[in-house]
Amino acid sequence: MKRVLIPVVGAAVLLLVAGVMTTIAHSRGVGLAVTDLDDGAVITPSGVERVSITTADPGELHRVSVQVDGRPVEGRREDGRMTLAGVGLAEGEHTLSVSAANPLPWLPGTSVERRFSVDATPPELTVESAGAESLRGPVTVRGSAEGAETVTVGDQRVQVADGRFEVTLASVPTRVRVTADDVAGNSRQQDVPVEVTHPGMRAVHMSAAAWATPSLRDPVLAMAREGRVDTVQLDVKDESGEVGYRSQVPLAQEIGATRDYYDARAVLDELHGLGLRVVGRLVAFRDPVLGKASWQAGVRDRVAQDTSGAPWSAHYGEYAFTNFANKEVRDYNTAIAKEAAELGFDDVLYDYVRRPDGPIGRMSFPGLTTSPEQSIVDFLRDNRAALRPLGTYLGASVFGIAANSGTDIAQDIPAISAQVDYVAPMVYPSHWGPGEYGVDDPDARPYDIVRASVEHFVRLTEGTGATVIPWLQAFSLGHRYGPGEIQAQVVASRDVGAPSFLLWNAACTYGSAGLEPA
Repeated sequence: MKRVLIPVVGAAVLLLVAGVMTTIAHSRGVGLAVTDLDDGAVITPSGVERVSITTADPGELHRVSVQVDGRPVEGRREDGRMTLAGVGLAEGEHTLSVSAANPLPWLPGTSVERRFSVDATPPELTVESAGAESLRGPVTVRGSAEGAETVTVGDQRVQVADGRFEVTLASVPTRVRVTADDVAGNSRQQDVPVEVTHPGMRAVHMSAAAWATPSLRDPVLAMAREGRVDTVQLDVKDESGEVGYRSQVPLAQEIGATRDYYDARAVLDELHGLGLRVVGRLVAFRDPVLGKASWQAGVRDRVAQDTSGAPWSAHYGEYAFTNFANKEVRDYNTAIAKEAAELGFDDVLYDYVRRPDGPIGRMSFPGLTTSPEQSIVDFLRDNRAALRPLGTYLGASVFGIAANSGTDIAQDIPAISAQVDYVAPMVYPSHWGPGEYGVDDPDARPYDIVRASVEHFVRLTEGTGATVIPWLQAFSLGHRYGPGEIQAQVVASRDVGAPSFLLWNAACTYGSAGLEPA
């Protein structure tokens, strides 16, 4: 009997001990916890959905009940936790009450309470300025952010003091993202264009062949030494499609576009050594070399066409106009622009950055998915993004008539201006018709027509960050142009807020310009 009694007594003792342990475990409740919501927190309406309610034993989650502002709320139970998805709360103060009954009914349950506020209003963000004195930087971004706890400019966190912020960035991007966040997590963003002040210019046009001709080059160098000009505009790729130096762009070499009129690095070193800036003129979409080579190679989508599928010619000649909507054509021009920037050209000034003039209904541009105007704007936008990291300004030469009828050639002046550092309208007096801008004989009244037309461009570019640098007439076409007529244009442009200029003479002779030393 003793052998049997001992195990029985032992079993009874074990049962007693187990019962005591169970009572102790259950007397602690269900281990209730509320996470992702501190007492006194400020959250967004969606922040309620991140609140998580758990119990030490996921099997006890069914014992939990929830109230918000005294009203029962049905939580969603999954993955061993309860969430409050679908609980819509208005802005203001709220109370979350969570309770769990104890498994032993004679013992008290557990409860957790959180007082919090819902804020659905993002900060008020105003970027007042984002600009630089030059492409070398720095960029200063300043503005106000009422209600913001932090402001981030690019990837830089900024202190907010009395609702205002200011930060300096070393590099000069084309755009910068500014984000204001409040304590609740509301956010407001702005993508802001970075404006850069162009240094200005008093420039003359020189073709690649002219620069290779001492009788044309030396007088320009003399004008520079005398302070009459401070910039030389030298063709990179011209209307013939020729690149004036030995370009290393593969497609330029493949189609035979490169020439040896000048050594780009040597010329840039010489002109920079004289304290001159150098603008590389790059004729974009009028390119008979690329057009003919592409058509003959069967890559016909590179060429602007008529509705029958033949190459568009009009008065430019066959294959003369390439297709501005074609990616390969765009990439080719961008590659030359980047090469010019890497060589050391201070600016890239696009010309013929447009569609052919003529009735659009008779033209076809394979691959065009937007309006012609938007396609041109997008091309310039992409080029500025490519050139700015290289420290090179971007300009666009535009028709004078584009101020009033930009769809005739796909040049939307305000839209273009937002994507370049300057626009260069060709406001040659001889190219205006009688009565335009109220001037009866524009060619004979250079001051009046240039003043009126440049003033119009200045108005169209307001608020875009672009400068107006007009092309002025230094040649005779009907009315004889000498120093008086050229100076009248210079003064007219300056009088309406555009003191910079580029002089155009296709023959590259400027002895009659009469420019005074600056």
